[in-house]
Amino acid sequence: MLSIDKIEKISYLVIKIIYERFENLSYDTTENRNAPFHKAFLNIFSDNITDVPFFMSMSSWTHGLNTALKQTYYENVAHILSDGYKREYTGKNNNLLLSKTQQLSITKIITDLNNNQKEPNLNRENELLFENNSDKDELVKAMDFSADVFIEDDDEITAIELKNIRPNSYEIPEEKLKILQGKAALSNEFTDKKINFYIGFPFDPTNAEAETGYDKQRFINSNINMNKYFAEEEVLLASELWDFLSGEVNTMGKLLDIINSIATSEFKNIYEYLNNNRNRDKSLYADCLIKWNLQKELNLINNDSYIKSAIKNNNSLSRIYCQSIFKNGQYNIHRYNTLEKLL
Repeated sequence: MLSIDKIEKISYLVIKIIYERFENLSYDTTENRNAPFHKAFLNIFSDNITDVPFFMSMSSWTHGLNTALKQTYYENVAHILSDGYKREYTGKNNNLLLSKTQQLSITKIITDLNNNQKEPNLNRENELLFENNSDKDELVKAMDFSADVFIEDDDEITAIELKNIRPNSYEIPEEKLKILQGKAALSNEFTDKKINFYIGFPFDPTNAEAETGYDKQRFINSNINMNKYFAEEEVLLASELWDFLSGEVNTMGKLLDIINSIATSEFKNIYEYLNNNRNRDKSLYADCLIKWNLQKELNLINNDSYIKSAIKNNNSLSRIYCQSIFKNGQYNIHRYNTLEKLL
């Protein structure tokens, strides 16, 4: 079961994304009134689309949502669930090294996969990367790479590259090379730890049976070149990915529940209601906080009388108390930290 703290942090993120996308949703279609090429192509759907300009506006909005999910939601939720973080070994920050033997092994693995001489095999590839190393090998600088999720435990390192659902075919061999280089370089940096490096996908678009379900083999086969370069054991997909990150079962279902509790048609009204400090003494206010999983703010409300007595005539604290709990969709954590110290 996800902790209350992690549920709350994910809820903050959901609120921020919805607020930002809500602000970008425009019903003004004047910019799309004269889009003759788009209209001409969309005539094929004329029986289903009655308002082409509005359809184009929504398509643009959806594209922005896709970007927000990839750049903000997936990565940050992965960090919250796993207690990991994004780590970059690039430019001046990259002092990782490969041995000549590892470099040759990586070249051989990629060449064999390119030429269909070998099928992807995680155990065989790891043996080439980790077990044929010599202390006498010449060392060379590793290529720049980053891990969207980097987790360090006492006995192992886990790195995950989060990808879009439909990576281009040319990206696949590049990702494989990056992961091989990353694993080899990390094994030299963390000599006493097991090294894992996965490629992760947030959901399975080929699965129609259940939102959280997946068929890994079908998914891999649906992406051009993926089955040529990646073994199933290297891929974390849909609920498998989210459960792996959290160490809990049904994590993806819980993430969808969090979004569904916030992303309703009442979002704007609830947001404005919570941001009005004159509503804090009303029972509905606490109900809204519970609905949106805002436990920190609920704690302040439950101790409101004590906080007010502690503030007394302190103008600075009084002004902080009166601040809105959100600023442009972002939870006002400074306000909370200041008031929480009074408890």
